[in-house]
Amino acid sequence: MLRCGLLGEKLGHSYSAQIHAMLGGYEYKMYEKSHEEVMEFLKGGDWDALNVTIPYKKLAASVCDALSETSASLGSANTLVRRDGKLYGYNTDYFGFSSMLAKSRVDVKGKKALVLGSGGVGVTVCAVLKSLGAVPVTISRSGENNYSNLYLHGDAGIIVNATPVGMYPKNGISPIDLRDFPDCAGVFDLIYNPLRTSLMLQAEELGIPHMSGLHMLVAQAKKSSELFLGITIPDDVTDRIENTLSESLGNISLIGMPGCGKTTVAQLLANRLGRELIDTDAEIEKCAGMSIPQIFSEKSEGEFRRLESLAIGEAGKKSGKIISTGGGCVTIPENYPLLHQNGVIVWIKRDTCVLPTDGRPISLSSDMSELYKRREPMYRRFCDFEVDNDGTPEDTADKIIRLISEDGRGE
Repeated sequence: MLRCGLLGEKLGHSYSAQIHAMLGGYEYKMYEKSHEEVMEFLKGGDWDALNVTIPYKKLAASVCDALSETSASLGSANTLVRRDGKLYGYNTDYFGFSSMLAKSRVDVKGKKALVLGSGGVGVTVCAVLKSLGAVPVTISRSGENNYSNLYLHGDAGIIVNATPVGMYPKNGISPIDLRDFPDCAGVFDLIYNPLRTSLMLQAEELGIPHMSGLHMLVAQAKKSSELFLGITIPDDVTDRIENTLSESLGNISLIGMPGCGKTTVAQLLANRLGRELIDTDAEIEKCAGMSIPQIFSEKSEGEFRRLESLAIGEAGKKSGKIISTGGGCVTIPENYPLLHQNGVIVWIKRDTCVLPTDGRPISLSSDMSELYKRREPMYRRFCDFEVDNDGTPEDTADKIIRLISEDGRGE
């Protein structure tokens, strides 16, 4: 069996193993190597073919006996194959980004395109954009065009983030503010974990066409697999794997009134889908060292909401989880991107007449009908789906699974 894998400095965020398991019948391992270890591994490691990621793509190209035309022109190789005693290098990122632009249907011709990042993948992105008639401008930390003079490029029509800024686990950070680019017609973030970076979320809010790096990751992996195996793989496999990953890696977060059944339904979903359940109320109690009623009585609702946002932030940045939230999480607008960044949000609805109030400070002190009236528009703004929980919890869990599957997205 072919011995393949991914080489990089830090690989905890990678989905490559899952993708290659769906692509071909070969071994695929993660190889985390330091700068001191990488050269020896490249020259004498026990492998037949590799993908190479940050920060070793240029180094990988330098040790090859032969390079593809694209890889040679860019000085960057992210796919290596040993064949007949020689090491061949290829740049499948070029294919991956080209596929990403084609799928987006954003016309880049004639537009100034800001490429954030001057590393190997940034160079590749510039080459693709130039081939399509765009005018790429590289933004680096210390080059002629840098983050201190972005005002010179307010006319940019395309933004591509080729840096790790905003990548898991440092979610919630964006390299730029899209409001500074009023002519922007397309945003591409090569990060794929989280599914929606802060940059993607802002593009969504502003109504700018946008796309995450998941498609590029799968497309370049498909091309790499073809080189590993010496075969041609149909292009539609890329979309199939991308959809499978999105569904399996996206969180399912439940919101709704106190007592609507979120915890019970969440546990059923976790059991049926084989996923970890994160109950944010339980996480708050663990962090505070006291029950939620105690937090309200001994501290304040404000302190509870602060702890709640921290718990939601930690849960929301993870992948493939079932998240059960407190009934009032929607009262804090900042909680929306924390849940939305990595999955879908489902509003569990139930008749207010049957909602229990025991052990729920807000419910005990409020008229449930009035509370629902205030929160209903908030739930509606947060949610991707609405599901009635007027039958059995099992039926509700089935509805959610069916809705997400039919919608074709887990992200």
